[in-house]
Amino acid sequence: MKQGTEPELRRHILDTARRLLTSDGYAALSMRRIAREIGYSATSIYLHYDDKDQLVHALIDEGVELLYTRLSVVPAEVSPPDRLTRLCRAYIDFGREMPEYYEIMYWLHTEYIERYPAEKYRKARQNLNFFADVLEEGATRGLFDETEPLLGATAIWSQMHGVVSLINSQRVDRKLNPDTLVLDVIRRIVRGCLRDRGGATPTSSENEKQKEKRNGGQ
Repeated sequence: MKQGTEPELRRHILDTARRLLTSDGYAALSMRRIAREIGYSATSIYLHYDDKDQLVHALIDEGVELLYTRLSVVPAEVSPPDRLTRLCRAYIDFGREMPEYYEIMYWLHTEYIERYPAEKYRKARQNLNFFADVLEEGATRGLFDETEPLLGATAIWSQMHGVVSLINSQRVDRKLNPDTLVLDVIRRIVRGCLRDRGGATPTSSENEKQKEKRNGGQ
């Protein structure tokens, strides 16, 4: 059997479990199969994780933390519309760039696994609070038409999840450029939140540059 440090073994276990989950599904995942894949004994894996549900929870935890890191670097000092734009972009980029984590976090059928602990749900909810907070700030400053920030944040989340799911599952019409679709979805999200929807939708400098590049290429 292979030898390695405890952190290395834990990393091998999680990476292998993530790959097997997204390629073959939860039912096909087993501790013995993971052990065969990485060349360790099943006993070594049980020293770190009691069962495969605990493994799945650990992967969800990692995904939640990775997404939190992406969202937390969005500067708080920019205007609410620009901040919302950047938060949406960060979320969608995470989903597209880390599809295995995204699938485990949001696509895995939870009825097949042990219930995710309540305290972990509260931590995961912090990611949604980024959106609720910016909606509340925008409403306070008279920029957003929002009376229920958590509801509004959940509605935005559903839109972002929709575009990530369509792109990752390759369900977008071939006539459409996925990057262009992302920009348009974000633009519509922000415009839908504005109190004065007659004006131009504020966008981040990144989005403006991408639009100019697109227009110049036509």
